[in-house]
Amino acid sequence: MSLTPSSMLDLGTKAPDFALFDVVRQKNQSLFELKGEQGTVIFFICNHCPYVKHIEKAIVDVAHSYSMKGFSFVAINANDANAYPEDSPEKMRETAMQLNFNFPYLFDETQQVAKAYQAECTPDFYVFDRNLNLVYRGQFDNARPANSNIANGIDLTNALDALLQNEQPSRLQKPSIGCNIKWKK
Repeated sequence: MSLTPSSMLDLGTKAPDFALFDVVRQKNQSLFELKGEQGTVIFFICNHCPYVKHIEKAIVDVAHSYSMKGFSFVAINANDANAYPEDSPEKMRETAMQLNFNFPYLFDETQQVAKAYQAECTPDFYVFDRNLNLVYRGQFDNARPANSNIANGIDLTNALDALLQNEQPSRLQKPSIGCNIKWKK
């Protein structure tokens, strides 16, 4: 596993459009269809990364809580499923069902969406306002497999709370750290 930080896409960037296969609903979903009334959280994860596994239950809790406040959550897996079969659409569906994902889990088979978002690691979080302008990118919180911090999503929820208060999230944002995205050769 290669420890990789977020690239920290420029704040204000418009969310790159996409239409990707939702492994649970078994159909393509577009950004337009998934956009939230208050904002949209797009995050890159995968099934096997220990950094994702460490926070996945907390991600579901935060998504459940904030989706009731008008935010949509969209998980995307861009890993090379041929080289990493545990990240295949079938295994993604199993994970989503087992963890009771209340958000779409999309497969970026071509990896073009991950490249458009300049995603580098799993997990990698992006928050877009209601106009789909980037206002936050970086870590979920300070919890890591190697520390004793409890995953609570405080960095992400601070950004979402700021949007709910019609404020801009703090520009002091920490990059996420995790496994590198498994790019196709």
